[in-house]
Amino acid sequence: MTVPTLEQVFAPDGLLSRSIPSYRQRPQQVEMAGCIADAIRDNAVLVAEAGTGTGKTVSYLVPALLSGGKVIISTGTKTLQDQLFTRDLPAVRDALGVPVTTALLKGRSNYVCHYHLAHNLKEARLPTRESVRDLRLIEHFARTSQSGDKGELAEVAEDSPAWGYATSTRENCLGQSCPNHKECFVLAARREALVAEVVVVNHHLFFADVVLRDEGMAELLPACNTVIFDEAHQLPDTATLFFGETVSTGQIQDLCRDTLVEALSVARDVAALPDLVRRTEKAGRDLRLALPESNTRLPYKSIADRAGFEAALKAMISALQTMAAALESQAERGEGIENCWQRAAELAARLTRWQRHDEAEMVRWVEAYSQAMALHATPLSIAEIFRGQLSGRPRAWVFTSATLAVGGKFDHYCAQLGLESAQTACWGSPFDYANNALLYLPCGLPEPNSREHTEAVVNAAMPLLRASRGRAFMLFTTLRGMRLAHELLRSRLVEAGLDFPLLLQGEGSRTELLARFRRLGNAVLVGSASFWEGVDVRGEALSLVVIDKLPFAPPDDPVLAARLEALTKQGRNAFMEYQLPYAAIALKQGAGRLIRDESDRGVLAICDPRLTGKAYGRTILASLPPMRRSRSEAEAVDFLESIVACAD
Repeated sequence: MTVPTLEQVFAPDGLLSRSIPSYRQRPQQVEMAGCIADAIRDNAVLVAEAGTGTGKTVSYLVPALLSGGKVIISTGTKTLQDQLFTRDLPAVRDALGVPVTTALLKGRSNYVCHYHLAHNLKEARLPTRESVRDLRLIEHFARTSQSGDKGELAEVAEDSPAWGYATSTRENCLGQSCPNHKECFVLAARREALVAEVVVVNHHLFFADVVLRDEGMAELLPACNTVIFDEAHQLPDTATLFFGETVSTGQIQDLCRDTLVEALSVARDVAALPDLVRRTEKAGRDLRLALPESNTRLPYKSIADRAGFEAALKAMISALQTMAAALESQAERGEGIENCWQRAAELAARLTRWQRHDEAEMVRWVEAYSQAMALHATPLSIAEIFRGQLSGRPRAWVFTSATLAVGGKFDHYCAQLGLESAQTACWGSPFDYANNALLYLPCGLPEPNSREHTEAVVNAAMPLLRASRGRAFMLFTTLRGMRLAHELLRSRLVEAGLDFPLLLQGEGSRTELLARFRRLGNAVLVGSASFWEGVDVRGEALSLVVIDKLPFAPPDDPVLAARLEALTKQGRNAFMEYQLPYAAIALKQGAGRLIRDESDRGVLAICDPRLTGKAYGRTILASLPPMRRSRSEAEAVDFLESIVACAD
């Protein structure tokens, strides 16, 4: 067949406009598609920022589908992954009229595992009646589903404990030894991906495979001509997660649960096994209790001298080694018990490695939750490691997002991933920010780290909320600030006689809260990190976004602290090179919640005096969309009232 040109595709009367009623040609979109087509042709590395409304998804799908090679598209979230595969990809493929085969591939924990489901239905002690009900629903789903993808079973919540009993992990998957190997949903999804020309994955899956050679990508990459990362701003954090190593008490609890199930199933005569499981579970609890802190991150050097922690860690390793030895003696009884032996030995080995890691290469730190703990070893830099992933067979690598550049420069992003020789390009949003949006910077606010700041943010927001009639996001950089603001807002709204529904992050899933927000039409949603990105509310339901302060990464984060210290030792300016670009990119994400469509109008209020009082504030402001700026409350109120008047 004759491959259409980009001009034939993107023209006002071209293939897209004829097939997609809502399509409108945007110069930025056409230019971006041309650059991506060139990168694919030349096997180049391209880093491309495209502002909200550019239509970057179509910009990369068109050249990808026309390239004739195998393409892997990786997204930042499973939500975007599903949207891309079920909506955007079919629409563009149909418009182009190209017979391209496609496949969706997720991590194994997204697919029902026949073996673990059957085993746990028989032997497991589930925590609640709801979990039992959910597991029965999953059992029926497994018999009728073609894909086994848990996203297709809406009746069971994504966070239901039952899924832990119905899916496998890298650790407990039996692989080719599994008696259900032939009917495995994971393997079926991989087989489809191997023969498809376009495969849609997500960043976690991509890196889980690149690092662990586990999820099927090891077979996909060698035949791949192009890799496209959408929501590429998330890559440094995701890559850091996977290029390091983590052992958690949750993994130990899962191992103990699975070992007990296997012992009851095939080794009831080995009376010592349940006792060894209980000893290992207790060692995990004791390790957690060795640190009195909760919901915090601690560098290893701050706890290295605590005798209680070191003793508990040694006891944990010893318990795992003892249980592994006992399981090894029973491994011939079945694949499941052999798997538990291997997992126990591996966890013991990883904890031992954690004790011995070189601090010059890896940052050792501990994450303590209320009931659990994770021990991390994180690379000080991922640039060299990631650069190594790009070597090998020549192929195109495309990195795109609405937030990659700081002041139009990509230095920070490229340095993080070792992409110093990459081509870069930046396209602004086609939306009319100058007329449709106002950036309001309130006067007289206290310093952002003062006790009075959150209350001052709420006070500054009240006139705006009255003018906008709700319809607002209040975004905070910390959970503590979010909760305090919610309490203050609740009383302030009552005092002011304003009957706006008040929603709080955590009162339901993000999807549920957004659905309520859209449906209510005059709600105020108070959120933190979950609502800073990946949230799309178009139209009159959202006219105001209030951000409490610049989202600098917390200075007590162990990995950040180690990286800043390393930069300082090299004689570099750690704040300007690392902390400032990080905050600017994160702020762009939060600010991007306001204008999501051509007809959207609204006010963005940023309540941090450093934007105007510090020299670096200019760099951050230059990274935001070109909104009209004001320090006048009256002007912001008038702008919001004009929006409401038009809506009425």
